[in-house]
Amino acid sequence: MPASYPAAFLRAVGRTCRFVCLGAALGMATGVNAQAAVVASLRPLGFIAAAVADGVMPVEIVLPDGASPHDYALRPTDALRLKKADVLVWVGPEMEAFLSGSASSLPAARRITLASLPSVKPLLQKGGEEVHENHGHDHDDGGDDGHHHGEYNMHLWLSPTIARRTAEAVHDRLVELMPEKKQQLDDNLRIFNALLTKNDKNIAIMLALVRAKGYYVFHDAYGYFETYYGLTPLGYFTINPEIQPGAQVLHKIRTQLVEQKATCIFAEPQFRPAVINAVARGTSVHIGTLDPLGMGIALDKESYARFLSQLANQYVSCLEKNT
Repeated sequence: MPASYPAAFLRAVGRTCRFVCLGAALGMATGVNAQAAVVASLRPLGFIAAAVADGVMPVEIVLPDGASPHDYALRPTDALRLKKADVLVWVGPEMEAFLSGSASSLPAARRITLASLPSVKPLLQKGGEEVHENHGHDHDDGGDDGHHHGEYNMHLWLSPTIARRTAEAVHDRLVELMPEKKQQLDDNLRIFNALLTKNDKNIAIMLALVRAKGYYVFHDAYGYFETYYGLTPLGYFTINPEIQPGAQVLHKIRTQLVEQKATCIFAEPQFRPAVINAVARGTSVHIGTLDPLGMGIALDKESYARFLSQLANQYVSCLEKNT
């Protein structure tokens, strides 16, 4: 810039540049994604959404890997992401309490609350202190054959049947938003369902060898998956993973481990409580890990199928061990 320009003019230009540069930097830091996006509360819901929205709209996840929806606190960047979301996909306030405020501030047309969908509500399972009875490998995945204290099991993404309903709901909402993309969205939904059908058969074959083996899980999260594939859970340590079981419960579990000849106890990557090691000590029970949130699995058209296959492998890797 020529030196002959007045000093006051140069200072004004400098101030303008600083404001523009600062605004750009803040935009980069806080503008999570300027383009249209589907925001999923949890990674497995993101797997389903990513399959349907493939090539149409990006998908973002709120809950980071390693965190639990039971105790997560929303960050400012999360709140901004939700504010900008074209569609939020979540289970509902019973599961993601951390999202309740942000979700309720979104117009109804911009959120999909899975637990409230008419196609999903009849499939909700109840649960509680008693594990639901094993009714074999039936694929209706519904019914109230569990015994919770009037509360539904909200780990809906572990049901392949509810996953299909979720995919349909995301498809229908995106068609409303982007009718010009209907053909691609139709194709994506068809591919998702076909892949799920193929994957389902493979998982059923994998799990057939261990379906009769008893086990305990740390956290009452797997009822949909267990019922769908006819597994034989003996019980669980806690409904809420934030609450450690008491001495009386642990004694009862240890007694059942021995008397019912349980093969495994499963922990989770998000929760590795010392009580599992303590209860299993001195028994022949193996300790395995189940990941109900699909940590580290990348989002793409096949990620939900990979997630279910990974979970099935985690069951098999422990249950197939000789006891």
